[in-house]
Amino acid sequence: MSIPTKSHGRLAISASTKPRDLMADVRVQGAWRAKIITLFPEAFPGTLGLSLTGKALDFGLWALETIDLRTFGEGRHRNVDDTPAGGGAGLVIRPNIVAKALDAAAEPAGWPVVYLSPRGKPFDQAMAQRWSEGPGVTLLCGRFEGVDQRVIDHYGIEEVSLGDFVMTGGEIAAQALIDATVRLIPRVIGNHASTEEESFSDGLLEFPQYTKPSVWQDREIPEVLLSGHHANISRWRKDMAERLTKERRPDLWRAYCARHGRDPGED
Repeated sequence: MSIPTKSHGRLAISASTKPRDLMADVRVQGAWRAKIITLFPEAFPGTLGLSLTGKALDFGLWALETIDLRTFGEGRHRNVDDTPAGGGAGLVIRPNIVAKALDAAAEPAGWPVVYLSPRGKPFDQAMAQRWSEGPGVTLLCGRFEGVDQRVIDHYGIEEVSLGDFVMTGGEIAAQALIDATVRLIPRVIGNHASTEEESFSDGLLEFPQYTKPSVWQDREIPEVLLSGHHANISRWRKDMAERLTKERRPDLWRAYCARHGRDPGED
């Protein structure tokens, strides 16, 4: 099976009687690369193809490659999602589908693989600087209620958040992260950047999500989510949300405890 990708950029400047199509499947040699796993490859390059980042893309200072997640879907309609384990609204992207895309996008060890998630580590200038100094980054864009937690754990994917707000998908966030990183590449533009943060509506990070199959790569969905006991499921989700918030975002946790009269140091 060929890898379903679309690259943006050019190999090099050279004389040719045949014009190059910047949307064709070409790859910049030796330049910083961004790989995007998405259900909407047509969203790229988007604003990244404009202004200074667009010119840098044309000049071959960096390259953009999209990988269509739908291509790895199953059945006649290329389904990629299923209902959340334990019930609830929305859909969750299946782990086996994401795994196929990640394997297709695989790079040598040390290449960053990032999932755009509001419960991830806040994106900042230091992270952009670190990425810009490497060979590139792979960004996984979520949709619906997110991605099955097991594929995140299995591949050791780093979760990164653009800020404390919720979007319909990761594509816009991916463009923002790439823009902030590409502008740090020599000869593109300067390195000034600013960020804004807002609070989650409930003040907590989201609990882990799971969906079918019930067992994947020897990883099982937590038993409570399959129990059908809605009170226990709700209690588990609230506990996991609080635990994740305390571990990953102490600032949000302290604010949450202050509003509810709780001790931030409690277990």
